[in-house]
Amino acid sequence: MKPALILAALLLAAPPALANKVFVTNERGNSVTVLDSATWEVIATFPAGNRPRGITISPDGKELYVAASDDDTVRVFDPETYRELHTLPSGADPELFVLHPSGNPLYIANENDNLVTVVDVKTRQVLAEVPVGVEPEGMAIAPDGQMFVNTSETTNMAHFIDATSYQITDNVLVDQRPRYAQFTADGNKLYVSSEIGGTVSVIDLTAEKPVVTRKIGFAIPGVLPEWIQPVGVRITRDGSRVFVALGPANRVAVIDGATDAVIDYLLVGQRVWQLAFTPDEAFLISTSGNSNDVSIIDVQAQTVIRSVQVGEQPWGVVVAPD
Repeated sequence: MKPALILAALLLAAPPALANKVFVTNERGNSVTVLDSATWEVIATFPAGNRPRGITISPDGKELYVAASDDDTVRVFDPETYRELHTLPSGADPELFVLHPSGNPLYIANENDNLVTVVDVKTRQVLAEVPVGVEPEGMAIAPDGQMFVNTSETTNMAHFIDATSYQITDNVLVDQRPRYAQFTADGNKLYVSSEIGGTVSVIDLTAEKPVVTRKIGFAIPGVLPEWIQPVGVRITRDGSRVFVALGPANRVAVIDGATDAVIDYLLVGQRVWQLAFTPDEAFLISTSGNSNDVSIIDVQAQTVIRSVQVGEQPWGVVVAPD
């Protein structure tokens, strides 16, 4: 067989690209929009309670968790049928949460109560309520599951909490109004965004105590400094790239994970908020609350390839696992 014919036969035999569902919470629309990652088309929209914000999915892809902030509950949906399965106790005004790497428990920031609520997703019982700083929001868990972190917007701290005893082990001061926290996959660093401070604090976790080793600042030509408000953070598994949503600056910053230097700014929608990778990290999805769309970023090319209209005021985003 000729080489060209062999190549054509191989291409025809190749399996189609696997698609993953992308789930976007619409804070003002009280809904979740679903996209197909193969086509980037909207395939469904379903009601998700009042003021849905934080969203995540179980490691096995069988349960979708949505923080219905104004309902003071976490709603749990079937990601295939979009049917609500049950609710979880969450404390007042759940905003962001994070699942243990095993899929249980769920750690929830309760902004109005200055608490982190720990909930067993199987028994649907509260395991602990951890007092933290004022207006807790960001939640992150170490890759080994032994420690989780909450950021408090008014106290301007990252609180490190033992996942067994639920005791705070360290409090680290960052810049004003910390909104999000993300560990590197090796657990050696934590990145904390500060919305009003306009920076991302890099916390070294390899020493006896966590310490801020660098604060990453941002400068965009033609954009006022007060418009640069870091929120969502995502880091590639190999640690080579860090992406930061910059709020009303309408940009996603690209940071070199080795040097923590800003290397690019990608223009996206208006008031970019949260970020999520596809499982293969080929694409990054960003939500933009004022333009009611999501932007699709080609990670390797560091290029925005598409924007897709979703619901009213998109806030959070998660992608179903393979």
